[in-house]
Amino acid sequence: MTEKIGGRLIKFGDNVNTDVIIPGRYLVSIDPQELGKHAFEPLGPEVQKRLWSSQVVVGGKNFGCGSAREQAASCLIGCGIKAVVAKSFSRVFFRNCINTGLPAVECPDAAAAAPEEGEMWMDLERGMIEVGGKSFRFAPYPESLKQILEAGGLIPYLAKYVLPQQQVVKR
Repeated sequence: MTEKIGGRLIKFGDNVNTDVIIPGRYLVSIDPQELGKHAFEPLGPEVQKRLWSSQVVVGGKNFGCGSAREQAASCLIGCGIKAVVAKSFSRVFFRNCINTGLPAVECPDAAAAAPEEGEMWMDLERGMIEVGGKSFRFAPYPESLKQILEAGGLIPYLAKYVLPQQQVVKR
């Protein structure tokens, strides 16, 4: 994970909940691309257009609050989002991001410094975010989360590292 990730950003405020990120009527799907078509739909087509041309979502406090729907993270992947940065996250949303392979970084200073439009770049290995000509530090991920992200999410991680070690017991 030594490469920088990021690009164009879209910024949201505090308490953006999962009903706004992906409305409940679309939860019949688990396909990220299909879900991505409806991400942030309640905010209108202009916001969706900006979202689809962005690579980083920046949120305020308590980003991803609400229900525990995994589709709130996977729909962002379907939109082409490479990372989410916020002042703080709902813990379930944070973990759903990691489990789907989407880096989520809690960095209040970087989120506050992010302009409404612009770019944000991060180095997950070094714990650094660059935005608006400034650099901000954040606590790098523990090794266990790095491994999940590097594998592309929890299921690919389990398939690569855990399942091969399991032995089938024959009766």
